[in-house]
Amino acid sequence: MKYVGLQTQIWKNNTRSLILLILFPVVLLALAWLLVFFTSEPEFRDIRSVSGQFLLFVPWIVIGVGIWFMIAWFSHTAMINAATGSKPLERKENKRVYNLVENLSIAAGMKMPKVNIIEDDSLNAFASGINDKTYTVALSRGIIDKLNDDELEGVIAHELTHIRNRDVRLLIISVIFVGIFAFIAEALFRSMRFGAMTRSSGRKGGGNAAGVLIALALALVGYLLASLFRFAISRKREYMADAGAATLTKKPVALASALRKVSGDPVIEAVKRKDVAQMFIENPQLSDKDKGFSFSSLFATHPPIRNRIEVLEGF
Repeated sequence: MKYVGLQTQIWKNNTRSLILLILFPVVLLALAWLLVFFTSEPEFRDIRSVSGQFLLFVPWIVIGVGIWFMIAWFSHTAMINAATGSKPLERKENKRVYNLVENLSIAAGMKMPKVNIIEDDSLNAFASGINDKTYTVALSRGIIDKLNDDELEGVIAHELTHIRNRDVRLLIISVIFVGIFAFIAEALFRSMRFGAMTRSSGRKGGGNAAGVLIALALALVGYLLASLFRFAISRKREYMADAGAATLTKKPVALASALRKVSGDPVIEAVKRKDVAQMFIENPQLSDKDKGFSFSSLFATHPPIRNRIEVLEGF
């Protein structure tokens, strides 16, 4: 695959980040308007009346989304570390890894990111962060111990390319907004269950069931749309990072060899969240059945690793 150039890729990802920042709130507000429309009394279900009621909710929606985004934005490092089980790796603990990261960072003309380790014998890695203070490359114990220097260099270069291309910031933005829709859908689903329990016990209060059901349906639509937006930006970034790593190290075959080893055992036990799983060099939740074609593969966040290997071997 042709590498389009660092500045071009950075510009594209910055543009996509801006589009996502605009698009996700627009989708949320559109779904909120539809909720007001469907839950209004029939005689008041006209554009002017619905819009008037909707405008009363807009400030609260904006404030809620803003608070969620700010909390997630400033605490994303702690949340990602907790979700992946990654911890800081000191230089004295593994000079080999630090030397590889430092040398590649110098070659790439970038500040050296932090280095974390995941205590798992499987082979995987990911990059995260939103700026120079938070950029981090995390490597599993297995990938450090089971790859030779050229292969590990290729993996680290892949993750550094994600940082240079601003992929990590783009992904974090998408994860934050997908999380908003997931939270709303979960909250409404619990409300429906609670309402059903209340009605079954003979109490009143089930009159809002239809409204909650409509809200739940709209929240699920929003979650689906947000997920599709995320999937649209996740697959190509892996090819671009592979190409960037091959350009940086001049050793595409070494990265292909590393990916072949990673594909044999990428599962990280600590990773339970699908939104965090997309940050890895290969899906850490991958099962044997996922390696072939299935309906779920249409919504995969990673391209098939065999395709990536073929591209690298023909680089």
